[in-house]
Amino acid sequence: MTVDLTAVRGRSFRARRPWGLWAAVAFLAAAALAGLCAPLVAPQAPGATDLMNSLAPPGTPGHPLGTDSTGRDVLSRVLYGARLSLLAPLGVVLLASLLGITLGLTAARLGGWADIVVSRGMDVVFAFPGLLLAMLVVAVFGPGVVAPVCALAVSYTPFIGRLVRNAAVQEGARPYPEAYRVMGFGGLWVTVRHLLPNIAPMLIAQGTLSFGYALVDLAALSYLGLGVRPPAADWGSMISQSQSAILQGAPWGALVPGLAVLGTVVSLIVVGGHIGGSIVKKGERT
Repeated sequence: MTVDLTAVRGRSFRARRPWGLWAAVAFLAAAALAGLCAPLVAPQAPGATDLMNSLAPPGTPGHPLGTDSTGRDVLSRVLYGARLSLLAPLGVVLLASLLGITLGLTAARLGGWADIVVSRGMDVVFAFPGLLLAMLVVAVFGPGVVAPVCALAVSYTPFIGRLVRNAAVQEGARPYPEAYRVMGFGGLWVTVRHLLPNIAPMLIAQGTLSFGYALVDLAALSYLGLGVRPPAADWGSMISQSQSAILQGAPWGALVPGLAVLGTVVSLIVVGGHIGGSIVKKGERT
């Protein structure tokens, strides 16, 4: 039997060149850079109106991606909207990670009734839809950014808390934590110095996926008018405000931010999946 060396080389070349991963990373970097450099590269102020050029198509001089129904430049609003659209999900992930790591490590280290109480509490929160919780919080505290971010962080905490708890229990069953304790090192030092770094890749993978979910949830709240308040721009509110223009044959006001949301979420899934796959392969080798 002969082996097609050309095909083998092609497969190995593709394995060494994860083009999809690099494209996803490049897209995420471009989105972050766009939000950071929006004041420098945006052709117009995000709230500047040009009623003489309302619903101008892409390619109009001064408006590369066209304008919305009030004459606001779509490109400028997408660039400025990247700030809130990316920073708010980041706040959700960071707050959920802080709560989840604290609760997960507490349950794993103390065990017994503490483990039961924390685990059942996370199960209760896990059973409650995050978007519904955010809508209830917004109904009490009013639209904005802070209330939805806090509500979604609470609803995402069980995902990270359960992961940390299970990983900490597995790591605690290995020989090295007990060996360090015999050597006189405290449990907190062992947790911070060794246990957390060992489970960090799993946390990064979960945080990447949670970022994408949070972005979609926050965009949905803004679309419903429960998130960012005008005149501030984010991608969800842009889609909502340009929805009526679609029926007038001007879909670009909603299409451009919609593609930004889609591209960001798909890129996050690709990156998170790659990190998760790397963890699985590492576990199989060990």
